[in-house]
Amino acid sequence: MLGLMDGTIDHHAGLSRRETLCVGGLSAFGIHLPNVLRAQAAASERAGRQVNCVLLWLLGGPSHIDMYDMKPLAPAEIRGELNPIPTKLPGLELSELMPNMAACADKFSVIRSMHSYSPTHGMGDHHLMSGNRYSSSLVPPGFGAMLTWQQERRARQTPPFVQIGDLTSTNYGRPGLGGYLGRTYDPFLVKADPNSSSFAVQEFATPESISSGRLSDRQGLLSAVDQFQSRVESQLEFARTHDEFQQRAFSMITSEKAKNAFDLSQEPVTTRDTYGRNRVGQGLLLARRLLEADVRFVTVKGYVRYGWDHHPEVFPRLRTEVPPYDQGYSALLNDLSDRGMLDNTLVITAGEFGRTPRLNSDPRAPGRDHWNRCFSLTMGGGGIRTGQVLGASDKHAAEIADRPVSVPDFAATVYHALGLDKNAELRTLDDRPMLALPEGKVIKELI
Repeated sequence: MLGLMDGTIDHHAGLSRRETLCVGGLSAFGIHLPNVLRAQAAASERAGRQVNCVLLWLLGGPSHIDMYDMKPLAPAEIRGELNPIPTKLPGLELSELMPNMAACADKFSVIRSMHSYSPTHGMGDHHLMSGNRYSSSLVPPGFGAMLTWQQERRARQTPPFVQIGDLTSTNYGRPGLGGYLGRTYDPFLVKADPNSSSFAVQEFATPESISSGRLSDRQGLLSAVDQFQSRVESQLEFARTHDEFQQRAFSMITSEKAKNAFDLSQEPVTTRDTYGRNRVGQGLLLARRLLEADVRFVTVKGYVRYGWDHHPEVFPRLRTEVPPYDQGYSALLNDLSDRGMLDNTLVITAGEFGRTPRLNSDPRAPGRDHWNRCFSLTMGGGGIRTGQVLGASDKHAAEIADRPVSVPDFAATVYHALGLDKNAELRTLDDRPMLALPEGKVIKELI
């Protein structure tokens, strides 16, 4: 598809039959043949090694000083209630709430010197999940959308991009979706809790009395109606986007592969217990199943109750949220490693920023507020060098003391691991040039 509903142009690594027929008119739509051919060549170079991704999104901003970058010698109003424990890696300590991650610290790396431009929810989410800044007129596409846009054009039985759990922020909408690429590149959203005994993906719950043959008949009738409608709406960008939405949805409904991938009951009880019987653990187990079924990018909502925006009661809430995170994340890393999938799966855990080093005086119980000047995140698998601690903060985890890493630098490293072209170009209908990732340098220490 060349036109998208918000006035941008879809530019793929491969050319469909329809696009080939339209090559002569590409310039009129704001995309140039050399850019298409360049993208095709880049896709061919990447074809030998496909890397997928799981992003565990810690919505709200996890407390770096209480989890990854503890300061036990700092005053009590800074160091807080939790203590560090040693890990498998000499010199690396993590929170006492993270014993499972401590035991597999060789399977991920920690960046302790992240910084972002915004301490605001929503703006920070969009930034970390894409590498680009948010604006009301140009919402950046998330990593999963960009991977789909650059690498996925083939017919599929499963969606390339799935999100487990709904994510949203006040005033800034849902981050990490298709953004300016259009709704076609939004993830397939699973709203239900995968830990629920009644968990099911309703899109596959067609009545048993309707066979796939009858569904095909219905699709034929619907197509005939849509052909008439499309002639009337041919100038509307939504019509073009809707066509692909409809085809993807129908392909999935009739796909046993997709239906089985979402069926957690097929997993052994012991495996489900290892991941943890909670939304985070079962969400990560579902992510692993989806990767095995050819899904490329899975975002998982990473909390069980409170989220990570701990303005009050930071320590009781961390004691609720960190253990499921610790159990599920370590289980995923170990499971991927045992299955020979870790080298081809990038696993990221991150939130939009960190928390203030100094505890506040909230009357409910002390908490920590937003802090974007220095925070931590983790990356593992997917060709990333693991067992590394990159960067350092000062004695209070307040400012960066060594090797600053910007959000665009982090994003450029994600692009590199996934084989994406950060310089991929498209132009809007009013001829504004757009680069996939205009800023950021790959973190060489992690490659």
